[in-house]
Amino acid sequence: MKLKAPALLFTCLFPWACQAAEFHVDRYVVTFPQNDRVEYQGAYASAFPDGLPVGVGSGLQFVRKEGSDLIFATVTDRGPNADSPKAGKKDSKIFANPKFTPLLMTIRVGDGKAQATDAHALHDDRGPVSGLPLPEGLIGATNEIALDDTLQQLPSDKRGLDTEGITPDGKGGYWLCDEYGPFIVNIDAQGKILKQYGPQAEQGVAGGLPNIIKWRQANRGFEGITRMPDGRIIAAVQSTLDIDGKSKNSALFTRLVSIDPASGKTAMYGYPIDVEVYKKAKDAKIGDIVALDDNRLLLIEQGGDKNKEMRNLVYVVDLSQASDLSDFDKEKAPEFDDAEQLKARGIKLAGKKELVDLRKLGWQQEKAEGMTIIDNQTIAVINDNDFGLQAVLDNPEGSATKADDYEVDGKGHLTLNGKEAAAKIALRPLDEPESLNELWVVTLPESLK
Repeated sequence: MKLKAPALLFTCLFPWACQAAEFHVDRYVVTFPQNDRVEYQGAYASAFPDGLPVGVGSGLQFVRKEGSDLIFATVTDRGPNADSPKAGKKDSKIFANPKFTPLLMTIRVGDGKAQATDAHALHDDRGPVSGLPLPEGLIGATNEIALDDTLQQLPSDKRGLDTEGITPDGKGGYWLCDEYGPFIVNIDAQGKILKQYGPQAEQGVAGGLPNIIKWRQANRGFEGITRMPDGRIIAAVQSTLDIDGKSKNSALFTRLVSIDPASGKTAMYGYPIDVEVYKKAKDAKIGDIVALDDNRLLLIEQGGDKNKEMRNLVYVVDLSQASDLSDFDKEKAPEFDDAEQLKARGIKLAGKKELVDLRKLGWQQEKAEGMTIIDNQTIAVINDNDFGLQAVLDNPEGSATKADDYEVDGKGHLTLNGKEAAAKIALRPLDEPESLNELWVVTLPESLK
């Protein structure tokens, strides 16, 4: 569905519907003509009588034009989940449908509509994979506790994936990236897993990538992926690495990891986050990346600033002068260096230049998680609607009015100060616009070339 604007919008009070600094935006809400829904028959099913909306938009790839229609490929993430209190010192997540399998889908934009169809479940030779976390102890595990909607602990899954980006493999299939491992995964056009890369380690699910990226923050693995014209695959770690639990709040950059599938050769580059605008460096998040040429790419940087205001900016990033961090990690991880120390070691981070501030164009969603280039003057961005699901605290006790005031015991209960509490974590629908999958087609004032 294309969002239409009242006549007053053309005064540019709401820039998404008009020319704003020579940008033009066509905004759509993604719909599902085949009535795709995620089954949900759990404890709070009465709040979701039709099931859950499918949450596409974790990645976006322009595929082709068919007449005037635009065809995109997209992926979901690990499935409908919601935040829940910690289990001791471990994070926990509620999985509304633990059997959900991440999906590859097609989005067609045309005739004023954006429609998602042709769902393919990600699978391997053993069948569909899941979105559940990996077992504790494996390289790639987030050490999260997976819970069902009654707060009972769920089993982990060595084949679990949390897909967050998509780019073509040049052979009719795609490369995906994942937040767990973090992994880089090659699939065919039907969603079958052909190859998987992950941090190299004895207890890992997959190898071939530099081991240092195992220090990604939990749920902050690879968030964007792109294939360069020369065939290299580059994946972006969402946020700063937390090496030995000591670097996430102070590192000046996050890592872009390159692998050449033909040779297996890897490299890593530092993308300099806008560290001065965040309360802590860990608050910066990458949304997606897409290649411009063999040295440049577009990158979404986003996150809450010092005033808790969301920012969503697209940068042109230049890797031509950036140092390969692999050459320096053996001495000391550059995440522990300040600007002067990086300079003294001869470490150069990538260059960057702002292309567009999505907020200034009227973007209201918290995150932009997918981005792709349509032509030299047009890009598209999309959000992930988190399957229209949120967790809320019911029946709080006294002054303990926030979910973080409690812990979960993995046996169906919330506890407060070590004692079982009457409070509950309930699942409820998200309100609009957060519950919507919005896809924007943005015409730029100048060519990307």
